[in-house]
Amino acid sequence: MYIKRVTNISSKLDRKSQFLFGPRSTGKTSYITNELSERIVLRWDLLNTRLRRRAEEDPGILYDELSASGLDSGLVVIDEIQKVPELLDEVHRLIEETDFRFLLTGSSARKLVRSGVNLLGGRAGKCYMYPFVYPEVKDKDFSFEHIFSSGLLPEAFLSSSPDSVLEDYIDTYLYDEIQSEGAVRNLPAFSRFLEVAAISNGSILNYTNIANDVGLSKNSIREWYQILTDTLLGFSLQPFTGTKKRKPIETAKYYLFDVGILRSLLGCSLPVETQSEYGMFFETFMINEIKAYLSYSGKERRNPLSYWRSTSGFEVDALIGSETAIELKTSKKLIPRDLRGLKAFSEESIAKKYIVVCREERKRLIDDLFLVYPWKEFLEDLWNNRII
Repeated sequence: MYIKRVTNISSKLDRKSQFLFGPRSTGKTSYITNELSERIVLRWDLLNTRLRRRAEEDPGILYDELSASGLDSGLVVIDEIQKVPELLDEVHRLIEETDFRFLLTGSSARKLVRSGVNLLGGRAGKCYMYPFVYPEVKDKDFSFEHIFSSGLLPEAFLSSSPDSVLEDYIDTYLYDEIQSEGAVRNLPAFSRFLEVAAISNGSILNYTNIANDVGLSKNSIREWYQILTDTLLGFSLQPFTGTKKRKPIETAKYYLFDVGILRSLLGCSLPVETQSEYGMFFETFMINEIKAYLSYSGKERRNPLSYWRSTSGFEVDALIGSETAIELKTSKKLIPRDLRGLKAFSEESIAKKYIVVCREERKRLIDDLFLVYPWKEFLEDLWNNRII
């Protein structure tokens, strides 16, 4: 079953060649097969051992196959480009000398960046594929019970037994992305680190505390977080530091990319409303949804996603640029305490919109300033470009 995606990849390819990065199993292959097949004149999958070996020995066979096609334009797709980074020199030459467009996919930029290979010097853009987002699956079972249980990776979301899918995903990640690429020497310790990273999800990064929990050096933990980022399993949410009246904290938070993977790493059952994990899952889900929207809409650069926390403990969960402040609450009925962070931030007179996303049933305005949004209505307005 294929579900149409909302990504902007096709329109970006109209302008120039693209790198397409995304975590494993987010649907890059399905998207290309179902939505770009009519444009493709040649497709290579470098997970094919025989093809990969031929390309490693002689990257020029790419040119030979395109010449044999008799075509002088069209879309060339190379899946898992990080497996043969040497191919990028040949791709660079073909972009310069022909009218072919290239889509180069991968689940990790780590090997490309670390090997210092030619990244095409701006001749190719960069785009991302995320797990399912609200407009793609809003007509399915889009309840917290389903989202928190399966996450939004397509295979898990559509599965009747998501736990086994998620467990297999983590095992595949550990052995294919980590062990086979030689990213770390101590796989059991890295596996323990993943569990601690899940426990610390959405919290301000403290490398020293995590190093103590895992039993390794702070530098090792810092490097392992970078591995998570390079392999797209998580990302840093940077702090907003533009406040004057209250001194801001300047340390990033860290989020895993999918709430299903988060639950699987924690090894917990579906949380109930009274458990702290319920709020963590809600926040993680919403932060990832906002991040995907900014990326797909092309607004990420001008409106970076961040969070704000003062040294005195006031906090706003998400800032889109500097003009939209968003607090995320699982409350079905807000209480004054739920607005503390937004009220403190409003005193800085920086943002133009102050939003609370929660589980109340109706949209309303508090004190002529704080807009209360039911969570699905917020997502509807977000994806229809009515929030920013």
